[in-house]
Amino acid sequence: MQENRSDDYTQLQIDDKQIILIGTAHISQESVDTVVRTIDALLPDAVCVELDEQRYRALVNQKGWESLNLKAVIKQKQLPFLLVNLALSSYQKRMGLQTGVKPGAELAAAAQTAEQRGMEVELIDRNIRTTLLRVWRKTGLWNKLKVMAALFGSLFEKQELNEAELAKLRESDTLSSMLEEMGKLLPSVKQILVDERDLYMAYHIRNAPGEKILAVVGAAHLPGIIKHLQGDEISPETIAEITTIPPKSSFSRIVPWLIPGIVVLLFIGGFFFGNRDQLADAATAWILANGLLSAFGALLAWGHPVTILSAFVAAPLTSLNPTIGAGFVTGFVQALVAPPTVRDMEQVGEDLVTLKGWWQNRLARVMLVFLFSSIGSAVGTFVALGWLKSLF
Repeated sequence: MQENRSDDYTQLQIDDKQIILIGTAHISQESVDTVVRTIDALLPDAVCVELDEQRYRALVNQKGWESLNLKAVIKQKQLPFLLVNLALSSYQKRMGLQTGVKPGAELAAAAQTAEQRGMEVELIDRNIRTTLLRVWRKTGLWNKLKVMAALFGSLFEKQELNEAELAKLRESDTLSSMLEEMGKLLPSVKQILVDERDLYMAYHIRNAPGEKILAVVGAAHLPGIIKHLQGDEISPETIAEITTIPPKSSFSRIVPWLIPGIVVLLFIGGFFFGNRDQLADAATAWILANGLLSAFGALLAWGHPVTILSAFVAAPLTSLNPTIGAGFVTGFVQALVAPPTVRDMEQVGEDLVTLKGWWQNRLARVMLVFLFSSIGSAVGTFVALGWLKSLF
């Protein structure tokens, strides 16, 4: 086993395979140039790229949003996943605008160059939905809140980058120290987002067809991938384990029913043992707290008047039914009464670069309606619980 390094890549000799690894910054023109130059110079049998099928289609098909069936997404309760994708996309695009390079341009360049040269193209990253669901299912409530705060806080963050700073990001020592800090703050998240994917990509690089393999990955993954390639052979059983979506815990299945159960018990208890004269007032308080705050959330998102009305009507009911949230109702209504136009679908990536664009783009506004009305309903539930104590 041998390891050689150049300014552009790291080269490993593992058994009968020659493996060339290029660590890139995902919004750097220099990375794009390095990838194309190295492929043409080394002529590998196969080119591996840090993409899954979904992200690859999104990169090569810039009009993919146009075919989005938003109503089907809402019915399948996939709006939270779509919202996270939009938030991540807007953050990367904002950074990419500062260097004039689209996020993932070097990965697209690697795949396209390999195809033009008649080389095998291997998509080696784990499915993004699997990664996000593993993070969510294997992370505690407090860390979930940290992840959500960091994700949506990034929408308001303005970060200035230039090529010199991007060059620093490609230094493995700097990136390693950043990941170490992430590991201290959220070890479970870092393990799933980075460590597991390092293992997954190393396995697929090692098993790519041909004797000379070139892999293009984010520089943050290089140390982990090299460690796994030089270590013991990775078993298919290990890969199967880290591509499995964990089932919901018993606690997470019980919690959604806990508050509705408490509310029902409070009403029953108030009827038999409490002040019956205040029962109607408590029911009114429940409706107003849930309905008004959820409607206020829809209003903040610039929801259609019909959407705002639907939030007021739906929230008191959905708060007692954990199988469907108020946000799914309001999101669906918003998509019906103010559907995204072709322009909204085509320009969603560009619009989300600015905070103002989230409200102006109709597709993004459906996401905001879903998010803000859900938060309003949740807050209203806890406010109403305080009022229900008056029954006793």
